[in-house]
Amino acid sequence: MTILLGQKNILMAILFLMGICVISYKMWFGSIAILIVFLFLYIKLRNSRFVCSLFIFFLVSLIIYQIMNIVIGQYNFPRETKILLNRCLLLIIVAGLYISHRVSDKKILFYHQMPRWSTVIELPFHSIKLSNLMIIVIVSSGAAFLPFVLQQELFITNSFIVFCVLFSLINATLEELIWRGMLLSSLVKFVSVSYALAVTSIGFGLLHLIIGIPFILCLFFSVGGLFYGVMVLKTNSIFPSIIFHIVINIGMVLSGFIL
Repeated sequence: MTILLGQKNILMAILFLMGICVISYKMWFGSIAILIVFLFLYIKLRNSRFVCSLFIFFLVSLIIYQIMNIVIGQYNFPRETKILLNRCLLLIIVAGLYISHRVSDKKILFYHQMPRWSTVIELPFHSIKLSNLMIIVIVSSGAAFLPFVLQQELFITNSFIVFCVLFSLINATLEELIWRGMLLSSLVKFVSVSYALAVTSIGFGLLHLIIGIPFILCLFFSVGGLFYGVMVLKTNSIFPSIIFHIVINIGMVLSGFIL
């Protein structure tokens, strides 16, 4: 029975990740087909209905997000405005996951408490204080982006600074709320931690397909998603991952990767 349930969970994970890909590439018939299969699984798998519901509402919300993004693309807005609107549209997915919890009568627990910065993080072959780890990651991330930043002929204007700050804050907060907040916190209560980490990390990476990031690079983003997920579980707080994510986003803007 346990083996059979595990196989069905794997099937749902594969369908979920496939759904993100086909919606990102605007393959609407494929999206509908995947949702139909999910509805069938929802009816058949009584013990996994909440997990199935999370995936269904996420994918439906993603379709709405994609359609809204297409509509915005038809207007002659400045590129910076379109990018910010695109990131704000992630609220649609947040709303979808919220509705899923309400329909299933499940409580949302998204690791909203502040972390203890003196907490010792147990890593493979090493232990380190959270505060020290934060410094190391932030400095190393800045050093990694520095060569790309130096290659750019940056014109630092007030509008550029505002865009950099808004993009970094909105994107990092909403992506972490979706993946490490609402999804990871919900999945770990019903499936294994490794399953929850794998689905949310790979899904996080693949979602970048929708903004035109190449598939191979999206897989690298999944590694970052895994790191964020582990940090959330180790600290029982979403805030360290948001801070890390903001730093990465600032580096991406300054290096010209976003614009």
